[in-house]
Parts: sequence; C-alpha cells; structure tokens
Amino acid sequence: MNYNKTYIFGITLVATLGGLLFGYDTAVISGAEKSIEAYLIRPLGLSSLIHGATVSSALIGCIIGGILSGVFSNRFGRKKTLLIAAVLFFISALGSGFPETFFFTKGESSLALLLTFNFYRVIGGIGVGLASAVSPMYISEIAPADIRGRLVSFNQFAIIFGMLVVYFVNWGIALGQSIEWINDLGWRYMFASEAVPAALFGILLFLVPETPRYLVLSNRDEKALSVLNKINIDKLRAKAIFSDIKQSIGRVTERSSVFAYGKVVIIIGILLSVFQQFVGINVALYYAPRIFESMGAAKDASMLQTIIMGFVNVVFTVVAILMVDKWGRKPLLITGSIGMALGMFAISWLSYNEIIGISTLVFIIVYTASFMMSWGPICWVLISEIFPNKIRGQAVAIAVAAQWTANYLISSTYPAMMEYSGALTYGFYGLMAVLSALFVWKMVPETKGKSLEEMEKLWRK
Repeated sequence: MNYNKTYIFGITLVATLGGLLFGYDTAVISGAEKSIEAYLIRPLGLSSLIHGATVSSALIGCIIGGILSGVFSNRFGRKKTLLIAAVLFFISALGSGFPETFFFTKGESSLALLLTFNFYRVIGGIGVGLASAVSPMYISEIAPADIRGRLVSFNQFAIIFGMLVVYFVNWGIALGQSIEWINDLGWRYMFASEAVPAALFGILLFLVPETPRYLVLSNRDEKALSVLNKINIDKLRAKAIFSDIKQSIGRVTERSSVFAYGKVVIIIGILLSVFQQFVGINVALYYAPRIFESMGAAKDASMLQTIIMGFVNVVFTVVAILMVDKWGRKPLLITGSIGMALGMFAISWLSYNEIIGISTLVFIIVYTASFMMSWGPICWVLISEIFPNKIRGQAVAIAVAAQWTANYLISSTYPAMMEYSGALTYGFYGLMAVLSALFVWKMVPETKGKSLEEMEKLWRK
C-alpha cells in the first residue's frame, strides 16, 4: 500500500460530515411535516400544494447551492466552501426551529411567519446544495484511484446515517408525547437539534487540508506537493501524481469552457442526476411516516418503521461501499435499477388493489435497498470523478443543480399526484427506474480504477 491510510480516512471522515448534515437536514422534515401542516398550513386554510411546497422548500436552496457550488469551489476552494455550508446549516437549524425569533409572536400563525420558516429552510438548503457537490468532490480529489469509489461512497453512507440519526432523534422527541405538545414544541427541537453536528463540522474542517488538485489550479504548487506527500508514503509516487495533475490542468488552461471536452460528458452528468431523483427515492424519505400511517400504522409505529427502513438503507449502502471498486459502477447501477423497478411496480399494483399490509412494507424495503446499493452512492461517485480536472467545479455544479431541480419537482408534486392516483404515481417511478437502466447500459462509461487525470483521455476519445 503506497498511501497513508490513517491520514486519508481521517480527512474523509471530516468531509463526510457534510454528507451527514445533508442527510440530517433533508430527513428532519419527515418527523415535523405534519406539525408544520397543523401549525402553519391548516390555520391559514392553505392547500396541499402549499404544504408540499413548504415540505420541499429546502430544495429551492439546494438548487441555489448546487449552482453556486461551482463558483464557490473554484474561487474560495473546496475546504472554504464546506465551511460556508457548515455556517448555513447552523443558522438554518436554529432559525427553522424558532422562526418567530426577532419578528413574530409565538403561537400566532401568519403568511409572513410561513415565509420566514421557508426562508430558513432555504438557507439550510443552500448548505445542502454546497455540501452535496463539494463533499464528494473533495473526497475524490484527495483519494487514491483504487479506493476512490469506496471513499466517495462513504459520503452516501454518511447521508444515510444522518437520516437514520434524525429518525431516531425525531422518534425520541415524539415518544410518549401528545400530538399537541409535538405540534407546539416537539417539531422545534427536531429542527434545532441539527445545530450540534453543524458546529462540529465547522470546527473539524479547520483540521483538514485543501485538495492538491485545487491547490495546483490556484498556482500553489508547493502546498499541493506537500499534501500529496502526506497522502502518499512513496514520495516518488507523490511526485508522479503531482506531475500528472500539472499536465492535465496545464493542457486545458486556455480551454476552461465547461464544454471543453464536448457536450456528452455534461449530458451524462445531468441525466445521472435527474434519474437518481425521478425514480422517486426522496418521496420515500420525506414522507416515510405519512406513507406508513396511510398503510394503517399508528403514529409511534410509523416512526419505528421509518427507523427500520433507515437501518436497511445503511446496510445496503455498506454493500455498495464494499462492491463499488470490485464490481464497478455500471453493474451496480443496472442491478439497482432493476430492483427499484420491481419494488415500485409491485407497490403500484398493491395501491391499485387497495392492499395494505406487510407486503407493502416489504416492497418499499426492496425498492429502497436497491437504491441504496446502487444509485444512492454510485451516482455521487460518478459525478465526482467523470469530469476532467479543469472543468470539474463547473460541471459538478451543473449536475448537482439538475439533481436538486429534479428532486424539487418530484417531492413537491407528490401530495397532489397521490390525491389523483397512488397506483399511477408509483408506476411512474417504476418506469423511470427502467429508463435509468437503459441509460446506464447505453451511455455511461465504466470508471473503476481510473485516475482523475485519465478522465481527460477518456473524453478526448
């Protein structure tokens, strides 16, 4: 082994806290969304579309953060962009939990208060958008080629672990409490709890270096070589990697357009992002307790079933981490797409026949397990590695912005779609899973074992 394993895993662990906060911020709404409906939506007589838009409002920030990630990561660096994200997470956690602070009276619903709550959720969403793009990018630019897939997949593990943690937090806050207490105070504690991991993330980021590839991009060659020497035990190997980075970046200095390597690589990045969302995964994550309650589960039982689903997500993300650098990216993606299609078509059929029971939970688990061993982590691995060095910041920003836009469209339309037809809603997600398999088979290249500098050669062909 030619690299410093302890150092690399330590850096990766800190960077994946961005993923954990991504998951935490995304899923915290699952335990609070019914209270938000009771506290802010129903008293104002607003529709299910407004409810869906409020539940999904953070995604507007995610889109903004995704778009800004390219500018921020290129101008301020990968590390400083993650620091900005940590600050945004912290502000959003406290602001979302106590939106009345400074301007409103507690207990009095108003349209202005609803907009203020959404504003704080958007702030957190910008943090998620930045972290979702830059955390995997940071890890991919630090990681050796032969374990890069595994290390970037740890970011997805952190996302899912963050969701599991917040499911426990939400369940613990709600356990044994009355609906009235949860609707008055409980939901506030759910949101505010995110301030703790956000503060930890911000503090630990001061202990990690900037990535060598960004340092070369910003003409800090000595610092870049110093970081590479810490990562690699073999100093000759560090120099060889440094030379490859210099050549790769130097060759395209005059061609910094995001389309410098053609449009196909950008289109593939966008479609990877869109399909990851159009298969409907975030519907299961955002509305999990409500879905289980619609199947006949009591409030506490629906929260507990959500935790069970969280455990399944963690286990199958570990499967992806173990297999991504052995099997490759394409086989995992295609296998996952097939599993998701089977799960969603089965749920659609059960919904059409109004069959509610353990079978529905089983197929939801089949669906989510298939996603977590494939599109969950592997999409982020590919987005972080398929783009050549010079355009990576811009290209990742485009792909991530497309992902959050697709996420918003799917999540915000779910309540209205379900009012029309549950069977057709789940059938649509199943169809998207089939199309995602065909897309990977026909268009996505295998990147297993290739260095980031080899991506340039791949797309030049």
